[in-house]
Amino acid sequence: MKSDEKAYPPPAMLDPAILFASVLNGLTTGAVYALIALGLTLIYGVLHIINFAHGAALMMALYGVYFLHEKLGLDPYVSLPIMVPAMFVAGYALYRGVIARASHGKDENILLITLGLSIMLENAALYFFKSDTLTIDTAYTLSTVNIFGAMIAVPKMVAFFGALATTAVLLLVIGKTSLGRAIRACAKERQGARLVGINVDHVFAMSFGIGLACLGAAACFLLPAYYVNPQVGNGFVLIAFTIVVLGGMGSFVGALIGGFLIGVVESVGGLLLGESLGQIGIFVIFIIVLLFRPQGLFGARA
Repeated sequence: MKSDEKAYPPPAMLDPAILFASVLNGLTTGAVYALIALGLTLIYGVLHIINFAHGAALMMALYGVYFLHEKLGLDPYVSLPIMVPAMFVAGYALYRGVIARASHGKDENILLITLGLSIMLENAALYFFKSDTLTIDTAYTLSTVNIFGAMIAVPKMVAFFGALATTAVLLLVIGKTSLGRAIRACAKERQGARLVGINVDHVFAMSFGIGLACLGAAACFLLPAYYVNPQVGNGFVLIAFTIVVLGGMGSFVGALIGGFLIGVVESVGGLLLGESLGQIGIFVIFIIVLLFRPQGLFGARA
């Protein structure tokens, strides 16, 4: 360096402390992404269909949490014991009452039905709740916690640990219970499951209900720091689809790790490129994985 040249500091966005905070923010966001994607991958893993109504169901769950807070004064986290069972019951009833009856056993019909349900739910929300963006205020909404020098919002930290706990419960149910064994049996060979006496239609409905119950939990973790409107689910379901394919279709571990990866890439990308371009990195990684490992990071080859 010449003596007359000035040594300029690196851009603030490249400061290690800022990058560390960005990564932590990405991990906290990624945990919720993973929880949403886990419900989607469970439905795909058992029913072998993509639930196009997943985003609309998340939107309805967010409205449920919002109105529990506005009408009954319930904190979003206190709403967990209400919203998780409510979304499970809604998912179970939706599958048994609408999807199973209208699909006539054809997977392609289920795709169209869930797409139609998505359109109906979004338009119903638009009719009843208008297009206004709604938020809630809590005592901790703007609170932060210091993690090794990085200031992380309290709602994001709660969402991170809450999503991990919910994921652990889901994996425990799938891996250690009789329902979980029935779900895994139906996912591998539904006809064989029928032959050994498993009520496959019941297992399908339970899986659909559990998938929507995950959305009920995600809504409770999201709303203290997020918002709700009739289109809010579209952005989340796009990322959830990306995570499911990235991690491997039907892989719970892949959905969890894929959620963390997507959250970090989105956060760091937004820091380096700006919020409007921050998601480019997600789809670059997505394309690379599809090119070199089309079954996903943790998916099995067909």
